[in-house]
Amino acid sequence: MRCVPGWRERWWVGLLAGLAVLTIACEGGAVRPPSSGGPDRTGSGGGILAMAALGDSVTSGFASCLAPVPCPRNSWSTGDGTRVDSHYRRLVRTNPGLKGRAYNLAAGNARADALAGQASAAVQRKPQYVTILIGANDACRPRLEDMTPVETFRRQVDQALAVLEQGAPQARVLVVGIPDIRRLWDVGHTSPVAVKAWSFGVCPALLAEATSTAPADVARRQAFADRVDAYNTQLAAACKAYGPRCRDDGGAAHRVAFTLDMVAAQDFFHPNAAGQNALATATWPGEPVW
Repeated sequence: MRCVPGWRERWWVGLLAGLAVLTIACEGGAVRPPSSGGPDRTGSGGGILAMAALGDSVTSGFASCLAPVPCPRNSWSTGDGTRVDSHYRRLVRTNPGLKGRAYNLAAGNARADALAGQASAAVQRKPQYVTILIGANDACRPRLEDMTPVETFRRQVDQALAVLEQGAPQARVLVVGIPDIRRLWDVGHTSPVAVKAWSFGVCPALLAEATSTAPADVARRQAFADRVDAYNTQLAAACKAYGPRCRDDGGAAHRVAFTLDMVAAQDFFHPNAAGQNALATATWPGEPVW
């Protein structure tokens, strides 16, 4: 995965500027945010002593532990298991005081309208780093017309960011784009096993009638992909409007080239441990160069 040119550099510049004015002693945490200012190399974690992850079943690690249930230990963001080199695990290696202070507030089936409530819960944990990955469920509705309107989606994301800005003004916020869900159809529609799994109601706006080449079905899949792109545009714009303490991932998550061996065998939709690890790597800024 190649990141947007200059993304890492801009992040570290922002971090150094932020550290110059950050003199308060923070509490709780475990993550080093891409492009949003993360830990330094002094072992302090750049003041990040608590982190929180907001979002849906992807961030909860759903189905990544071989059962169709949440598995937070495999979360790309806050996971503390050994199979995923999450942001938390990368951070805690240089900031042991962060251990045990990563809070995964993501929930299955959550849409953008749930984000403000999650943000309120996050504020109670006093995080210095917050990750957000939301939007797949806003698109994965029974029909195209059921998808969250783009304007509504943006308003709901803005509301959540406002909660964070008011309740945790020193927190760094990473907004991760929605992965390329359309790619799952591209790589899976010729697999009878995947098509069978999808037939039980997995993301019907995209994956219903998965083997059909009828013009209406082709158009529906394209409309779905276009809506995800529109959501991602608004996520980045909302983050930019938030100010210098928010950074988006520059499209890194969306560029992860998921294959069928990177998603759960139960639904051929949610990332398995390998998929979660790919998301963690794609959205991680890398080590600074001195």
